[in-house]
Amino acid sequence: MKNTSRAALLSVLVVSLSGCFNLATKSAEITPSYTSDLRYEAYECPRLAIELNTLARREDQLVVAQDSRRKSSKLQAFWLGFGQGDGVEASELANVRGEKEAVRKAMDVKTCDVKS
Repeated sequence: MKNTSRAALLSVLVVSLSGCFNLATKSAEITPSYTSDLRYEAYECPRLAIELNTLARREDQLVVAQDSRRKSSKLQAFWLGFGQGDGVEASELANVRGEKEAVRKAMDVKTCDVKS
């Protein structure tokens, strides 16, 4: 009887822990990928400000998409025992965040007086 209850307990533990596998990454935990600021060295300050604004809007959209993916991944993990993991949203979010850093570096080099 003890072996049966241990096996049942172990099965429940494995199933409950397996729901934690392959969840989508939290959007706040996605780090920027490296992007060289040389791409933006020919840009003037107004154009850099526009580029930064555009990237910020795209980042906001991707954060919403990634958070939505994480939510549905958690639901899937609850019912099926595994999540759906990261998709293109996560990699694009990392790229956009890297681009934003590159634009900010270019703005610093040019001493642009634009806040964002």
